Amino acid sequence: MKRTRAEQLPMPEGMHRIQITMSFPLRWVNSYILTEPEGKVTIVDPGPRTAETEKEWYDALKGLGLTLQDIHQIVLTHHHPDHLGLSGWMQQMSGVPVLMSARSQEEADYMWGPGATIAERLPEYYRTHGMPEYKTVEIKEHMNTFISQITPLPEVTHIADGDTLQMGGKVWIAVETGGHAPGHLSFYAPESREILCGDAVLPQISPNVSLQPGSDPEPLQSYMDGLNRLNKLTVERAYPGHRNPFTRFTERTAELLAHHEERLAKLSERLQDSPAHAYDICLHLFGERLGTHQLRFAMSETLAHLQELIRRDLARQVQQPDGIIYFQYHQ
Repeated sequence: MKRTRAEQLPMPEGMHRIQITMSFPLRWVNSYILTEPEGKVTIVDPGPRTAETEKEWYDALKGLGLTLQDIHQIVLTHHHPDHLGLSGWMQQMSGVPVLMSARSQEEADYMWGPGATIAERLPEYYRTHGMPEYKTVEIKEHMNTFISQITPLPEVTHIADGDTLQMGGKVWIAVETGGHAPGHLSFYAPESREILCGDAVLPQISPNVSLQPGSDPEPLQSYMDGLNRLNKLTVERAYPGHRNPFTRFTERTAELLAHHEERLAKLSERLQDSPAHAYDICLHLFGERLGTHQLRFAMSETLAHLQELIRRDLARQVQQPDGIIYFQYHQ
């Protein structure tokens, strides 16, 4: 897929981008501070919680002449730890509302709420799709590392698709899409033609689209439906969750749609050679030199594409006597 040229756009008056540290390979997530005329601020996606990122926030606010007490509200695009993580801590420190979609809150509770079992369910799910046992053990250990990054979970006020928010002296409209994360919200300012797009559209990398047990059963279709909706907006500046703000928003949505169609075609060709389980196909697509974090993303993205082939009646799955599921081409 063609990579979008990196841009260096100046931030508009009243908006600041704060780069909060996160794990490799992304290294940092974009958090945004939007200042109101009376001095109060909105924080969008505060990032994962660690001792380092808490200090980064103290330093960032101090550098702008602000403190945690100047926060008016915290707005989340979606439930992933690198976006939601610090929101509960920040809420406890400031006493302000945390806003996100109801679907995002459901997903956060499913992943990390009381009684959550995803750390057990996901490795077993991967095992039935061909992942070796020793790799599934690593996945379980990996999933448990996120707990500290999102504790405590915030008390949430819901935002619905089409709701408006005042942030940074502008009116922003919530646009709910799925695929990368169920209930993902972007925020569109029609007067200035700007969008806070979280991870729905990224300028240089393709947002991960994952199939996971108990979540969206057809995430790639959800993601592509969302791209088709977003590319109808007139956007001159986009502020993403990762990498730099950019201008080529409509072109980028088209590139991402084309990328997924190309990957689906590649998978269909692979299945025409012979049936295979998802782990084998994952290695075929992404290679074998993947860390545990990258392997989880790659495996669930492979499964999302295979499920889309099934939805399009181009593939079907067959479970073998040993319980492993194979995918085969369907004409």
